Amino acid sequence: MAKADTTRGPARSAALVNSKADTKPVADLVRELSGLLDETGLTEIEYGRDGWHVRVARSITTFASMPAAQGAAGAPSGTPPPVSTTDEQHPGLITSPMVGVVYTTPEEGADAFIKVGDQVTAGQTLVLIEAMKVFNPIVAPRPGRVVRILVTGGTPVEYGEPLLIIE
Repeated sequence: MAKADTTRGPARSAALVNSKADTKPVADLVRELSGLLDETGLTEIEYGRDGWHVRVARSITTFASMPAAQGAAGAPSGTPPPVSTTDEQHPGLITSPMVGVVYTTPEEGADAFIKVGDQVTAGQTLVLIEAMKVFNPIVAPRPGRVVRILVTGGTPVEYGEPLLIIE
């Protein structure tokens, strides 16, 4: 009669990984999760059950021609206008989804992604935020006109900090 494994937590995880009998199901799970990464465009996925988990991640290199230093493209070209209470409550306010450094141009010497008065389309890149050496495009959630840009290139931003307003 086979004995059931009732171990929970880290001991179960170690047993799962170290057991040759369990290696094939784990490898199959990793392959399946990797396929989900490709299908969905995600960079990381984690799955767990009964006190164990597996995480599959891939690194993405984007905008390789982007400057790494603040003194290059997107460097502060002036002081952004102060953010008013009215701006913070504006329905078209776009805020930073992460902590990082804002870049307003795609590369050194290039034109800015947007200017005040520009018409933008849904999905259009507005700015980039560099976080952990990855450049993340911040895109327009809907079409509209840029009425205010509240950040300058090369400046650090916090999560939830106002970036710009689209009407």
